[in-house]
Amino acid sequence: MNAIILAGGKGTRLAPYTTVFPKPMLPIGDKPILDTIIKQLAHYGFNDVILSVGYLAELMQAYFKHSYELPEGVELNYVREEHPLGTAGSLSLIPKQSEPFLVMNGDTLTTINYRKLVEFHKSHKAKITIATHKREVYIDFGVLRTNGDDTLIGYDEKPTLHYQVSMGIYVLDPDVLELIPYNQRLDFPDLVKQLMESGEKVQCYITDEYWLDIGRHDDYAMAVETFEKMKPELLKQD
Repeated sequence: MNAIILAGGKGTRLAPYTTVFPKPMLPIGDKPILDTIIKQLAHYGFNDVILSVGYLAELMQAYFKHSYELPEGVELNYVREEHPLGTAGSLSLIPKQSEPFLVMNGDTLTTINYRKLVEFHKSHKAKITIATHKREVYIDFGVLRTNGDDTLIGYDEKPTLHYQVSMGIYVLDPDVLELIPYNQRLDFPDLVKQLMESGEKVQCYITDEYWLDIGRHDDYAMAVETFEKMKPELLKQD
């Protein structure tokens, strides 16, 4: 199985750390985040991994060339963005694929079973499957609902809203690559909307596995703390 890890962003919300390291190279424990991700992928049978790199790419490539021993059977390759291509645009740079493949962000800490996700995608015959997680958003205000002439029709005091959010983990059918213009910026929401508007099936894979998107300073602090507590589970030693 093949996996694409999106690792080219600047990670500006995590500055000043990301002025020195690309975000996927920030240490979790004594290794970069990418170390954990690649070990997880190897555990689930992904033997061809492509890193989509851009910002501080040389540092990332030097680490994997000189300081990292790949898991047995895993081949690591790169595609490089010369300018920011969004969350989906860099997929135009990868080789053609012959089977459904995984795409994921390089700043994700999760216990999801990637193999089950791919199997789910195949069984549902979707063009794209999006791994999703439940999130609650607490609103610390009274929320008013009005009609067209601003008459109050509802008043909810400090409600909690429930959402299914994207985990930044996807499975794509190979022919989806034909919809991605070469070397042009494209984000996943736009790609998904394009498929839906053309009548193609987009599937959601709902999971309650642990998931943390490491986008802000407090997320990173939580990731470091969580890794020490969940290391055996995160490294998939079953």
